[in-house]
Amino acid sequence: MSIHRSITTTETFPCVRCGLTVTASAPDGTRRNHCPSCLHSQHVLDHVDGGPSECGSRMVPISIAVLRTGEWMLIHRCTRCGELTSNPICGDDNQLILMRMAVRPLAQPPFPLEAFGDL
Repeated sequence: MSIHRSITTTETFPCVRCGLTVTASAPDGTRRNHCPSCLHSQHVLDHVDGGPSECGSRMVPISIAVLRTGEWMLIHRCTRCGELTSNPICGDDNQLILMRMAVRPLAQPPFPLEAFGDL
């Protein structure tokens, strides 16, 4: 009698910035491509050409975008080639860093706030 066991392997990757060992599966089961602690990623996919990237450099989180559906997306910029990517945030991502990026445009507008006094 043979016993068939399902063996689950947890895929991990080291964060390119802080060195944290990150599981590639987020708590909700979706695939993760960034560190939940510092939100950095590695440039492994070429979103322009649609295949693997030869760049391999660090992707820095630069902003948050909110889709019409209300889903938050993390915007990364490659430190070498400058390519921009967007990826969904994960439930265990660092909330403090996410909120800092979300409010940065309001905290540092490109115009003087005094202009609102005349409206």
